[in-house]
Amino acid sequence: MARDHFNLEGRVALVAGASRGIGEAIAKRLAEYGATVLVTSRKLEGCEVVAQAIRAAGGRAEALACHIGDLAQIERTFQHVDATYGRLDILVNNAAANPFYGHILDTPVAAFEKTIEINLRGYFYMSVEAGKRMRVQGKGSIVNVASANGITPGDKQAVYSMTKAAILNMTQAFANECGQWNIRVNALVPGVTKTRFAQALHDDESFLGPARARTPLNRSAEPAEMAGAVLYLCSDAASYTTGTFVTVDGGYLA
Repeated sequence: MARDHFNLEGRVALVAGASRGIGEAIAKRLAEYGATVLVTSRKLEGCEVVAQAIRAAGGRAEALACHIGDLAQIERTFQHVDATYGRLDILVNNAAANPFYGHILDTPVAAFEKTIEINLRGYFYMSVEAGKRMRVQGKGSIVNVASANGITPGDKQAVYSMTKAAILNMTQAFANECGQWNIRVNALVPGVTKTRFAQALHDDESFLGPARARTPLNRSAEPAEMAGAVLYLCSDAASYTTGTFVTVDGGYLA
């Protein structure tokens, strides 16, 4: 029988921002292929709903509250990983903030700082903590969920776009420096996706109409359509894939 390169049995995965949307879809897909998944987000209740759904489908999952804008919570989360599982094979950084949708000149300082705190500092220190554990193991996979806005800035989304561009550079930096320990670091680049997080975009026809017209597939994505690319990046099928960006945008950037 041919080896199943997508089999994640025996691996522990932490998915940040997994209580809904793209993160939820990724957590469920990784569990479907055998991983034990830590479903994390700011609010435990939403995480538990996703974890329960995974367990009901025969998978293994635990819900854990972790606000990645709080470095103390990041530290506690990885202490829990150490105590409970003794290893971490997969990290998916998906938690994000985009508190301001408006003209760049009107950006509030508080919104700027929150976006940087979550989207950049949070991703960085989650990756640092995961990488330290993967270094000891001699293997691991980190996937950062970026955005097409990281390549082409989104209108009225300046700071969010800036952080997503930084995430792409950060992905390559970690890949360059951590490859010696067989730690692979890649990024998912989604296009416009139907999530509650992106509701402001879907409510703004002045944005959505042109975006849809620019997209060859002529529609927004469903969250589940992002999960397959992440499964690939986390699996042995991608054993020689690192420092790269997988774009899933319906052709928007083309």
